Amino acid sequence: MPLMNKSNKIKDLLELYWSFFKIGGLTFGGGLTMLPMLERELVEKKGWTTSEELLDVYAIGQCTPGIIAVNTATFIGYKKGKVLGSIFATLGMISPSIIIILILANFLKVLAGNAYYQHAMLGVRAVVCGLLANTVITLGKKSLKKVHAWLIFAVILALALFTKTPTVVLVLGITAYGIAFDIISTKIKNKKEKKADINEATEGEAKND
Repeated sequence: MPLMNKSNKIKDLLELYWSFFKIGGLTFGGGLTMLPMLERELVEKKGWTTSEELLDVYAIGQCTPGIIAVNTATFIGYKKGKVLGSIFATLGMISPSIIIILILANFLKVLAGNAYYQHAMLGVRAVVCGLLANTVITLGKKSLKKVHAWLIFAVILALALFTKTPTVVLVLGITAYGIAFDIISTKIKNKKEKKADINEATEGEAKND
């Protein structure tokens, strides 16, 4: 029985590695462009997480040091297989990049001056912009469902585009706002429920009289 458990654990770790290896090797343009493939592989195919949780992980990965895709892999890996799971998932995500960079490193100087290479890179950059736009639209559809969410989006976008406000200030500021908004909303909700209970009790007493 212990051997069976050990075998299953190794299988799960290798599955984690291979899943994130495919994601890391078949997507281009960085962490944001990986979201559609992450959702297809982790949510729809494997069922390791939900769309909502994946978006939360993405938000946390954006706010914490490091690469979004790697942070996401580490989190999902930990959820699936604790510390070893996070290690295998992270290694799976970064392995394709390491392999490709090691292969291309010797040719970059030669390719840099090649006209075909430069034209190819122009095409790749255009594709990456399209992938980023798709990710933004996907995130928007799932996150901007309420009026205050749209207001937050508009304010942060304006600050990011037209001011030199550091990203960390924007992130910390909106985090503080979110906490305050939740506390105030909860208090208002509790007051309404308490008032409703009092009114209900008063009406009940009046009927009894």
